[in-house]
Amino acid sequence: MIHFEWPWLLAALPLPLLIRWLIPANMPAEQAALKVPFLDDFSDAETGALSQPRQWPLLLAAIAWLLLVIACTRPQWLGEPIEQAVSGRDLMLAVDLSGSMEEQDFVINKRSVDRLTAAKMVAGDFINRRVGDRVGLILFGTQAYLQTPLTFDRKTVMTLLNEAVIGLAGDNTAIGDAIGLAVKRLKNEQANSRVLVLMTDGANTAGEVSPLKAAELAAANHLKIYTIGIGADEMIVRSFFGNRKINPSVDLDEKTLIKIAESTGGQYYRARNTEELNNIYMRLDELEPVEKGKQYFRPRSELYYWPLSLALALAAVIALSRVRLR
Repeated sequence: MIHFEWPWLLAALPLPLLIRWLIPANMPAEQAALKVPFLDDFSDAETGALSQPRQWPLLLAAIAWLLLVIACTRPQWLGEPIEQAVSGRDLMLAVDLSGSMEEQDFVINKRSVDRLTAAKMVAGDFINRRVGDRVGLILFGTQAYLQTPLTFDRKTVMTLLNEAVIGLAGDNTAIGDAIGLAVKRLKNEQANSRVLVLMTDGANTAGEVSPLKAAELAAANHLKIYTIGIGADEMIVRSFFGNRKINPSVDLDEKTLIKIAESTGGQYYRARNTEELNNIYMRLDELEPVEKGKQYFRPRSELYYWPLSLALALAAVIALSRVRLR
C-alpha cells in the first residue's frame, strides 16, 4: 500500500490561490495602452491569431504544483509485514588479541593455525546463530577497545571480527579493562539479559582494573560472564636436539577465569582444540537460548522522486515555452 509520511503538507495545495487572492494583479495605467511599434506585427490580425490568450501553461503549472506538494508529503510503498525475532538480550563478545594468540596450536582442515584464526571461525558461527540478540564486540590486548557497539547487524560484527589482527590492541593482556568496558557499555541498556563471553589465552598483565574487581562490578550490574581459556595443553616442537613436548598454555590463569565466571553467575570453559571450542559455543547456545519474541516491521520504498521528477519536467516545459514566446 502507499503511505504518506507527512500528509499534513497537503494543506499547502491552495497556497498559490491564497497568494493570488492576497496579492491581486495590478496593471499600471501607463502599461495598459497598446503600443504598436510596427504595423507588420498585425499582418495576421484578420485570421484571429490574437483572439484568445494561451491557457495550457497555467494548466501545466497547476499540475506541477500538485506533483510538487505530493512529493513533499514523502510517499512510500509499504511492503508486507515481516516477523523478526527479538530476544531482548545484550550479548558482548570480548576477544584477546595479545601476542600469545599467534601460537599455532589449533588445527583446521588438517592445517595448523593460530589461536585467533580458530577463534574467528568458531565465534563467527556463534554470532551468526544469535538471531534476535544485540551483539557487540570488544577487542583487548594492552588496552581494551569497543570495536562494535551493540547491534542487530550480525554481519557487520562478523566482518570486524575477521578484520582483527594480533597485536592490534597491544601485546599484553588487560582482562580487567575488557570486563570494565563491557560493564560500562551495558549497564545503562534496558535488556532482559546481559551476557559477556570473554575469550583469552593468558593472564592479566596490563590494564588499570584487576579482573576480580571488574567481575564484582559486573555482578553488581547483573552482567553474566562466560570465560573461555583457549590453547592446547601440550605441543610437540622441533629443536636442534630433536622433538620435545611443551605446554603452550602455561601462562593461562584458569583460577582467575573460574572466579570471574562464578562470581557473575556464568561458567568457565577450557578449549584445547577447535572441536572443544566449537562445543563450548554450542553449550552457550543452550545456556542462553535465543527467545522468540515477535516483532514486525514493514519494508519501505521511497516514491517521492517520481512526482518530483514530473514536476521538474513540467516546470522545464513551461520555462521553454516562455522563452519561445519572447
